Amino acid sequence: MESTVAIVTGGSRGIGARIVHRLARAGHHVLLVYSRGDAEARATAERCAAETARVVPFKCHIAAPDGPELVFGQASRLGSTTVLVNNAGITGRISDLEAADEDDIQQVIDINLTATIMLCRQAMRLWLDAGDERPRCIVNVSSLAAKTGAPGEYVWYAAAKAGVDALTIGLAPEAAPYGIRVNAVSPGTTTTTIHAKAGRPNRAAEIGARSPMGRPATPDEIAAAVEWLVSSEASYVNGAILDVTGGAR
Repeated sequence: MESTVAIVTGGSRGIGARIVHRLARAGHHVLLVYSRGDAEARATAERCAAETARVVPFKCHIAAPDGPELVFGQASRLGSTTVLVNNAGITGRISDLEAADEDDIQQVIDINLTATIMLCRQAMRLWLDAGDERPRCIVNVSSLAAKTGAPGEYVWYAAAKAGVDALTIGLAPEAAPYGIRVNAVSPGTTTTTIHAKAGRPNRAAEIGARSPMGRPATPDEIAAAVEWLVSSEASYVNGAILDVTGGAR
C-alpha cells in the first residue's frame, strides 16, 4: 500500500517531535512543519531515520496568509495526505492580562487558533475534492488551560485554546459525512520548553507536583494519545476532546 502523509505542525521539539516519531514509526511519511530551530528540526528528522517512512522538515510561518497552501503543497510531494496534526503553539510571557503585550497576544491567537482554523479549512477543501474514500483525520492539540482559564498566567492563550476546542466540536459533524474525523488532545502540564519561554522554567515541575499524579506529563505521553486518535483503533471517535491531564481539572 502507498504510504500516507501526516502533517505535524510545531514538530521540531517537545510534544511535536514525539508525535512525528510515533507517526513515522506507524508508517506515515511525515511533513515536520516548524518556524524556527533549524538544528532541532533536522535532529528530529534524523532520529526517525531508522523508520521506513520519510520525515521531511519544512520551515513555514503557518499563520501567514499563504501558510496552509504552502504546507499542503509541500506535503503533496510526499504522497497522499490523510492526517493533519495541529500541534504548533505558543503562550507568550506569563503575566496578568493588563500587563500583557498587545503584539504577544495577537501572535498567540494567530498561531494557536487562526492558523489551526485555516489549516483545517485547507484540509477540508482538498480532501473533499480528492474523490476517494481514504479515511482522513485531524487532531488538534488543545490545553487544559482552555478549561481553567489560566488566570494570572496567560488567559489569552487559554482563550485561544478554548477556541480550538470549539473548532473541534463544531467541525467534527461537518466533516464526518466525508469520512473525516476531527478530534483534539488536551494536555495537562507537560515537561517542554514552552514554560521557559514563558518566563517560568520550573513551572512544569511546580504545577505537576500539585496534580493528582504528583508529576507533569512527558511529551511522549501526549504524543501517544495523538497516535491513538490517528489510528484505525479510534475509527469511531469523532468530536472528542481527550484529556491527558493526570486527573487535573
